[in-house]
Amino acid sequence: MGKKMVAIVTAASQGVGAACAKELAHKGYEVAIMSRSQACIELAVEIGGVGLVGDVTCVDDLHGLVDLAMSKFGRIDAVVNNTGHPPKGALLEISDEDWHQGLDLVMLNVVRMSRLVTPIMQKQESGGAIVNISTFAAFEPSESFPVSATLRAALAGYTKLFADQFASDGIRMNCVLPGFMDSFPTDEAIRASIPMGRYGQVEEIAKTVAFLLSSEAGYITGQNIRVDGGLTRSV
Repeated sequence: MGKKMVAIVTAASQGVGAACAKELAHKGYEVAIMSRSQACIELAVEIGGVGLVGDVTCVDDLHGLVDLAMSKFGRIDAVVNNTGHPPKGALLEISDEDWHQGLDLVMLNVVRMSRLVTPIMQKQESGGAIVNISTFAAFEPSESFPVSATLRAALAGYTKLFADQFASDGIRMNCVLPGFMDSFPTDEAIRASIPMGRYGQVEEIAKTVAFLLSSEAGYITGQNIRVDGGLTRSV
């Protein structure tokens, strides 16, 4: 029997990240997770994986997570780049510091992780897959999420460039664009604006992520997959 597939998930102590970690463990992956909360260690024990307390904006912590996965499992086949939420505010009142914090949080985390795991996947010669958790606002910017919407549109550009460059190595990268999820407080006005009439479940995001990481999605790369209950209107 071949070795189990190994997945890394960041910001995995709660919400979408935790749901992804649980779903991948259920699918048979060995899972290495990280978050700023000690809860990720508890989750790692629960799902039979390994955990590290760390921050996606810290290069050393990303190194530590990759090193942990390699030392424990000997390979990396899949990565889920999940993060917390960048600063919000009125567009012209957002400070340079907050813009830079957002860049570290939702864009450079992917760039830095890609630098670490791509050579590993190339050396394994069995390909690999990366999914970036983005936002519905990447292509229909919302004034409620100015930093996130702006920088995750840039993330889509990076994703396409990466996907094109490493497709010949069998390494794929896609983004998942969630709408409003049940991990957030319910707002009836927002709920009413969603054609499906409800918030999404984090487990629904996790199942989409697991599909995109699997061989069943082997011909899908460089894409931005909306999982938003029909919230966005563009076609």
